[in-house]
Amino acid sequence: MDLFKKTENLEKVETTKAAGIYPYFHELETGQDTEVLIEGKKTIMIGSNNYLGLTSDDRVKKAAIAAVEKYGSGCSGSRFLNGTLDLHVKLENALAKFLKKEAVLTFSTGFQSNLGIISAICGHGDVIVGDKENHASIYDACRLSYAKLLRYEHNDMEDLEDTLKAIDQNKGILIVTDGVFSMGGDICNLPEIVRLAKKYGARVMVDDAHGLGVLGKHGRGTAEHFGLENDVDIYMGTFSKSLASLGGYMAATKQVIEFVKHCSRPFIFSASITPSCAASALEALKILEKEPERVENLKNISNYMRKGLIAAGVNIIESETPIIPIYTYDDIKTFQACKLLMERGVYVNPVISPATPVGMSLLRTSYTATHTKEQMDYAVSQIKEVLEILEVI
Repeated sequence: MDLFKKTENLEKVETTKAAGIYPYFHELETGQDTEVLIEGKKTIMIGSNNYLGLTSDDRVKKAAIAAVEKYGSGCSGSRFLNGTLDLHVKLENALAKFLKKEAVLTFSTGFQSNLGIISAICGHGDVIVGDKENHASIYDACRLSYAKLLRYEHNDMEDLEDTLKAIDQNKGILIVTDGVFSMGGDICNLPEIVRLAKKYGARVMVDDAHGLGVLGKHGRGTAEHFGLENDVDIYMGTFSKSLASLGGYMAATKQVIEFVKHCSRPFIFSASITPSCAASALEALKILEKEPERVENLKNISNYMRKGLIAAGVNIIESETPIIPIYTYDDIKTFQACKLLMERGVYVNPVISPATPVGMSLLRTSYTATHTKEQMDYAVSQIKEVLEILEVI
């Protein structure tokens, strides 16, 4: 059989394009902000992960420009060889201090961070225990590691304990979980995960991609939110969300970081993040430290939107985070809702099966510290009208 035969199986894509409701790859003509220009239309953006509103901050942009002028556009090599700048080290040291960890190591992307961390730390004979709703990068990292993967039901601590009980305690065990789950917006039960890890001799890794800048008084993430900063062995995070850049990191002890530096193939054999990415992430981190009120602003605007949607009769998944999923149930109606909202100047993201169970499709909305109440009021009114038109509410 021809290897490319599978590429002909694009019926769903072709059908939605023909119907004019294909919701992906829209072209933005401006930078990420609370309002953007998409294909010539002014649009309220409630579908990005620009949680602190720093991608359009002049200080961040100036830092990126200055880095290009000093270091050039790229590093032309891996961190392991010629690609380590003093700027990378400054960023790592600043992050380690902020996160209250001994050391930090940066990676080229958030996805690659999980690949590089888990495949280095875990191997043949080890066991990884993960939440079923963990990010796709964690699943791919587990495959790359050759460790055995055991999954527990989403945020089900009884199932987690049953899983841990059955593991040979002579094996190395890593419990890995999202801090904030990217689709549902809910938070992991970190206190119970930590308790069970101690009971069964496991290590804990938290993917805090959607937690940094979002949770905790200072925005340090899920562990700060629960007062457990000394009980998580490895933090993983990204720069592409709250820190307004591109790249990822791990935070751990110096010993663990040194091991990953010298054993992680995704780290060793990838080019380092560009000077502009490193500089913009570092500047965004400085702003987060100087302006912790952004974290509170994010919480307040998210709660304002949450209350507005509930008052409008919109069925949402409730959480404490700026991710607010809205039930649309049917895949086609989800695409139709995205199209109608875009026409009305509101951008949202579709989430359909198999990313959700059949019949439980969603509009994933997410918010920014710099959104205004006026923008939220308009978005609520348009979401309500569109869902009424589609007979979802």
